[in-house]
Amino acid sequence: MDIRKIYAYALERERQGKRFFEENAARASHASVVGIFERLAREEAAHITFIQGLIDHLDQGQPASVEALAGDLSLAETGFFSERAASELIDQTTIESMTPDLPVLRMAYLIERDFSEFYEMATARAEGEAQEALSLLARWERGHEALFKGLHDRLFEEYVGMPWGG
Repeated sequence: MDIRKIYAYALERERQGKRFFEENAARASHASVVGIFERLAREEAAHITFIQGLIDHLDQGQPASVEALAGDLSLAETGFFSERAASELIDQTTIESMTPDLPVLRMAYLIERDFSEFYEMATARAEGEAQEALSLLARWERGHEALFKGLHDRLFEEYVGMPWGG
């Protein structure tokens, strides 16, 4: 497996994810969704920096410290953000105002699921430092995936259960 190709592909995917979140933050109809997308765009930017650091070390023939490159990106913070964001989003809004954002939340979930599956597949084929880095990326993306799945499913269930039919 050519790990540089995996990193290059991952870098492009993260850039696409960042663009998705930035564009949809500008289009979302509810402030809470805007905030979530803006935060995720920043997290994707940090993933881009992390992956670029891995590529740079690889190109220079130097070992990379995954922990040092990860910097402030901790799974605990991502998990906290996801849990807090989901609860705040539901608490601060009414379902009818969220209806236009449901398809975007679904798409965000699918993108994050695809990212995590890609990283898990690559992790299974990698070794050493590369395996550690890809596993970390997979965990970060699983956290994002869970956020969007939970948000979408909760809002959708409330929407379809509204007595006036939405």
